[in-house]
Amino acid sequence: MKLSTYNFLTSMAIKGVKVGFPLKLTINKKEEVESEFNPTFIERLLPKLDWAAIYGAAQVAELADDIPPTQPENIGENELLLQKLHHLLFEIDVLEGQLECPETGRIFPITDGIPNMLLNEDEV
Repeated sequence: MKLSTYNFLTSMAIKGVKVGFPLKLTINKKEEVESEFNPTFIERLLPKLDWAAIYGAAQVAELADDIPPTQPENIGENELLLQKLHHLLFEIDVLEGQLECPETGRIFPITDGIPNMLLNEDEV
């Protein structure tokens, strides 16, 4: 699972959950997969992302030194930061771990890079 995907996942479908975001991420196994850097793509993606969740993912991936805790102004002018965001969002692949609902504690396992977000019948 790419960390860009993580930023869009929520457990809001669980009965009684109001927000369900951000999910608590645990990484047990990850790999780095190089991909082509496109600064325009990263800059256009940023308004769709939650910066607090980005920073939280950076902390869990042990890359918090590369990402500031709050989104800087004029981020599009900082190519080095865009490269670091690209690395975090698209080159870190979570192979094994889990996501946890912040409201219910429900665990969603990540196996072979795929988060299993399927709910039981009594949870919907």
